[in-house]
Amino acid sequence: MQRSEALAPLSRDHHQGLFVAQRLNRATASEAAAARSAFLDFWDRAERGHFRIEEELLLPALARHHAVTGDAVVRVLTDHVELRRRAADLEGEPEPTVEALHELGACLHDHIRHEERVLFPLIEAALPGDELTALGAAVERAERGD
Repeated sequence: MQRSEALAPLSRDHHQGLFVAQRLNRATASEAAAARSAFLDFWDRAERGHFRIEEELLLPALARHHAVTGDAVVRVLTDHVELRRRAADLEGEPEPTVEALHELGACLHDHIRHEERVLFPLIEAALPGDELTALGAAVERAERGD
């Protein structure tokens, strides 16, 4: 699927997230510690900021043109809460169960797929071109930490 330039940086983040989700989904008991470490590194390095960008930039931009109570938006926000909870649980659990890792992997995978297949196309369709371009510039600044 061709993604608009405005959302392309977030799609690249999603690509990384899918690799992490796959590692969690495939983790065995002997790989649990490494999968945990890979997820927490990804969480601290990228995903916390990614969620912040979506919540502070994408969703408010969409809200100018689409109901914030719509299923697509509500799901993103509830997924973010659930993923934050699971990340916090994992931070406090040095020896997670394989089941917990698989559940986290499935949750992360499904969340990313929802955003790519539902939320991002909704944003691309709802925002006029100039607003989408401005959003893209704001996303790039946020990803750089400006």
